Amino acid sequence: MSKIIGIDVGGSTTKIVGYDQEQLFSPLLVKANDPVSSIYGAFGRFLNENKLQLNEIDRIMITGVGATFIEENIFDIPTYKVGEFLAIGMGGLFLSRLKRAIIVSMGTGTAYVMADNDKAYHIGGTGVGGGTLLGLSNRMLNVRNFNDIVDMAKGGDLSHIDLSIADISHDNVGGLTSETTASNFGKIIDRATKADVALGIINLVFQTIGMMAVFASRNEKVNDVVLTGNLTNVPQAKTIFEGLTSLFGVIFHIPEYAEYATAVGAAMVPPGNMITEV
Repeated sequence: MSKIIGIDVGGSTTKIVGYDQEQLFSPLLVKANDPVSSIYGAFGRFLNENKLQLNEIDRIMITGVGATFIEENIFDIPTYKVGEFLAIGMGGLFLSRLKRAIIVSMGTGTAYVMADNDKAYHIGGTGVGGGTLLGLSNRMLNVRNFNDIVDMAKGGDLSHIDLSIADISHDNVGGLTSETTASNFGKIIDRATKADVALGIINLVFQTIGMMAVFASRNEKVNDVVLTGNLTNVPQAKTIFEGLTSLFGVIFHIPEYAEYATAVGAAMVPPGNMITEV
């Protein structure tokens, strides 16, 4: 069986995966400012690393904001455009092995998609995401590199930054535990370190994303939330979302290859509804 290539063209990165007989292979990421260059660069690298010939590729499925720049078949291989929200939904379900879930795509901002079997639709979003994390870190810590922010936060203490329920009440409030955040950055103290501030920024971003997911899950009456996108690689994410699960009972999933979910979803969608041939 010929192989299918899924490509997610973002603003600064392009992700590519192979799909063959319901199996993923060789996901990779390429950074580039120009979407067309990044697509061809990612595709060429993918072929080289997998020792593939052009005639072994059945079709190329592209999605993401940069897909609009592609107006012809890539290397004369049939090329199709997939709606980004459909790709997010199908990729999230495939990676999590769920049939129905809220799929959260955490990129520069954050999109929320309701996915149900072979259907998916956009239910909302927030401007809080990776761009928020980088912007606040740049302004507050003079740190611009994503990995540097994550490393800096590893020694942080949230009790120096956030106001908790324990700070304002001797008892649990409405089922909320004493450790529950009452106000992000509502208690920042003079001796707060850069590590404390970095962790506070990460916590603010993920708690905001997570709480909106909780509201979405209640509105859609589904208990599973699948987290996707580059922010799933932040090590502090797991602890923060586990805390929200304990409080609200919503189950957060971070599947393997979560950062490639949109490219995965594009590869899986057969040509047909919501698919445009280039």
